[in-house]
Amino acid sequence: MLIKKHLFAFAFYLLPLMARASSILIPMDDQQKDHLKSYGIAFWTLKNGETVDWLLNYRGGSFMMKYAKALEDECKIRGVSYEVIADAKANEIATEVSDPSVNMDIVKLEKAPKMAVYSPKNKLPWDDAVTLVLKYAEIPYDVVYDEEVIRGDLAKYDWLHMHHEDFTGQFSKFYGVYKYTQWYNDDVKAQNAMATKLGFKKVSQMKLAVVQHIRDFCAGGGFLFAMCSATDTFDIALSAANTDICEAMFDGDPADPNAQQKLDFTQTFAFQNFTLDENPMSHQFANVDVTPTRQVDRTRDFFTLFDFSAKWDVVPSMLTQDHDKVIKGFMGLTTAYNKSKLKPGITIMGEMKTGNEARYIHGEYGKGQWTFYGGHDPEDYQHAVGDPPTDLKLHPNSAGYRLILNNVLFPAAKKKKQKT
Repeated sequence: MLIKKHLFAFAFYLLPLMARASSILIPMDDQQKDHLKSYGIAFWTLKNGETVDWLLNYRGGSFMMKYAKALEDECKIRGVSYEVIADAKANEIATEVSDPSVNMDIVKLEKAPKMAVYSPKNKLPWDDAVTLVLKYAEIPYDVVYDEEVIRGDLAKYDWLHMHHEDFTGQFSKFYGVYKYTQWYNDDVKAQNAMATKLGFKKVSQMKLAVVQHIRDFCAGGGFLFAMCSATDTFDIALSAANTDICEAMFDGDPADPNAQQKLDFTQTFAFQNFTLDENPMSHQFANVDVTPTRQVDRTRDFFTLFDFSAKWDVVPSMLTQDHDKVIKGFMGLTTAYNKSKLKPGITIMGEMKTGNEARYIHGEYGKGQWTFYGGHDPEDYQHAVGDPPTDLKLHPNSAGYRLILNNVLFPAAKKKKQKT
C-alpha cells in the first residue's frame, strides 16, 4: 500500500512536468537572441524527421515543435532563445493563430529540402550573403557549378541559390576596371577552360545552357533564389538566346548590332521591355537595375515589406516573416529593380515607394517558384571587391538576412496549397 502511495505521488509529480515539456516555442520577435540560428534549429528539427509549425505573423513568425531533450540542448548550444510550453499553452497559441479574424496562420514544415548553391570553385575577391548565412545558421548545402548543372545534377535538389554571378558571359563587366588584375584574368581563363571542356565555343554559350537548365529545374518544381547580378543577368541571358550581346573583349568577336531588337522577353522570369547597356566599360547590364540613376542618401535608404494575408496569400506571407517591416537598404552590382520593367503578375514583397524601386520580388515558373532579392549583403551597405566578408556573429538579429532564410525554409512547406 505504501509503495502504491509513493508511485501515485511520483506520477502526480511527473504529470505536470510532462505537460510543461510538451512543445518548444522559438519566438522570432524582439525576445529572440539569435534570429538567424533559429532557422538552423528549425532545419535541424526537419533533418531529424520531426515537423515544425511555422506560426505566420505570431511574434515575428515563430516556430513551434514537439518537445525533445535533444532539441532543447541544441537550442542551448546554438544560443537560440526558446520557451518550453505545456499542451494547454500550445493549444491556446494554435487557437489564436487559426482564428479567422486575425492575420495569422500555421504552416506545417514537413521535410528538410535538399540544398544546392551555384557557386564558382575558384576563389574570387568577394563573398556571397547566402552562403555566409547558411554557414552561420548551420544549414547544410552542396556546391554546384557549370559542370554539375550541365551534367543534370540539379535533379538531386529541391532548392537552388544562384551565387553572385553574371550569366551573360561578360564576366560581370569588370573588364574596364579590373582587366589587369590577377584574379580577373584567372577567372576568365577558368571560365573559358570550362566552356571548352563542356563543348562550348564561348563562355556566353555555356552560361546560356546553364540558365536554361536552371529554368527547367524551376519549371519542374524546383525552388530558385538569387541576389544581386544573378537576378537580372539570368533574365537577360534567357532573352538573348538567339543573339550575341558580348563585345570582342569578352568572347573574341563583336556583339550583334541588332541584339536589342532580337531580345525575346517571353523567355524571362521577372523582367521585360528592358534596354541593354551595350557599353562594355559600364557596370550596368540593362536598365532593369536602378543603381546608376538612384539618388538616395544612405541615411534614408530603407525598403518596406508588404503585409500579406497569412490565410490567403500564404507564400508571400512566409517569405516576408520578420521582426521588422522596414529593412535597411544595401547596394550591389544590381541593387534594386525598376518597377516599370517587371512582368505582370510578379509579386512585389519589398519596395521603396519614394524611389519607385522593387527590392524583393517573387513569382512562379511552371511547377516551381523563384525569389529575386536586390543588393549584395544586407549588413554591408556598399560591399566592394576585396572587402572582408561580413561577420554574422555581429548581426544575429539581421532583418535583411532573415528574408534569405525565409526562402530556405519555404520549400519544406511545398505541400501547403495556396488558397484561391
